[in-house]
Amino acid sequence: MSKKFKTILALESSCDETAAAVIEGNPRSEGYPRIRSNIVASQTTIHSRHGGVIPEVAARNHVPVIIPCVKLALKQAGKELKNVDLIAVTQGPGLITSLMVGVQTAKTLGIALDIPVVPINHLEAHIYSNFAGKIQKSKFKNQIFPALILIVSGGHTLLVIMKGHGNFKIVGETLDDAAGEAFDKSAKILGLGYPGGPRISALAKKGNPKTFDFPRPMIKSNNLSFSFSGLKTAVLYTVQNIARSSKKLDNKTRKNLAASVQQAIVDVLISKTEQAIKKFHPRTIMLGGGVSANELLRKNFKLLGEKHRIRSVVPDPEFATDNAGMIGLAAYYRYKNKKIKVKNFEADPNLKLVQETSWHRGEKAFASPTAMPM
Repeated sequence: MSKKFKTILALESSCDETAAAVIEGNPRSEGYPRIRSNIVASQTTIHSRHGGVIPEVAARNHVPVIIPCVKLALKQAGKELKNVDLIAVTQGPGLITSLMVGVQTAKTLGIALDIPVVPINHLEAHIYSNFAGKIQKSKFKNQIFPALILIVSGGHTLLVIMKGHGNFKIVGETLDDAAGEAFDKSAKILGLGYPGGPRISALAKKGNPKTFDFPRPMIKSNNLSFSFSGLKTAVLYTVQNIARSSKKLDNKTRKNLAASVQQAIVDVLISKTEQAIKKFHPRTIMLGGGVSANELLRKNFKLLGEKHRIRSVVPDPEFATDNAGMIGLAAYYRYKNKKIKVKNFEADPNLKLVQETSWHRGEKAFASPTAMPM
């Protein structure tokens, strides 16, 4: 990569959002990257008809819009393809057919432009949604690490210690259903449709969270593991009992159920994060993933930081859900901190967040497997 490197074109297609973004910055300088455009084409309307994402339908709908997204991202950024120095794309985790659309598009563009293509882990990118200008511009930009990140994204709920850029250690994760799945499945039980999380959140604003005493799975366990399957089952049984009784599942009851479900999920997430704070003593706590858009979670997460007198960072709503801006930021920091190995790659629906194997011994951070020579 030349010293003049400054423009990244990023692509995201891990599930049902097609996204492209342009990030500008020089990894060799002391400055910070700027997201010049961040285009997202949503398939929510399409999948709401089916009550959830159908993988083949999602993949087919990525195909006709991914190039228009690229063109619009470049136009808004005032760039042309010839100005692009690097392409970043989501490698996984996600839906394999959706991931393949983004990966093959990125590789094709990389060949045509004769520039590198860097595959990015979707979960790592959610961490970097917190770096969309906020931290870099603050007076604490050199006092971030170690950071504790709560990632709540679709089928993933993780607690990650970040000792530096590219240096991650997973310290807690879900044993079964993730928080996002608990929101979606509970919404389906309540007849709220898809997407479940936002619909429960909207309804919960008008409900009483103390109406139903739902379980907080593993909240008192002496570890940082999560489990939400028991909560989903409790919601199902509660709704079935209401249906068998003389009561009706009216709008007021649905609002109270939504508020109670949301409160139970947020209570567990905050409690586990607090346990991790006490154990690892981070300088900063960060929130990432689609569920980070939840207003109650964002509010309680900030209050948690105030309680322990540490900085708390939450991504702007536009970067909380799936987008390409965060993909480009992850690629930028990989290059800046020399965390890249050049190799070929394919879409990987089960891609794990790579951990630094010598973390306990305090040795150097891992070199993330990425880029593809073109």
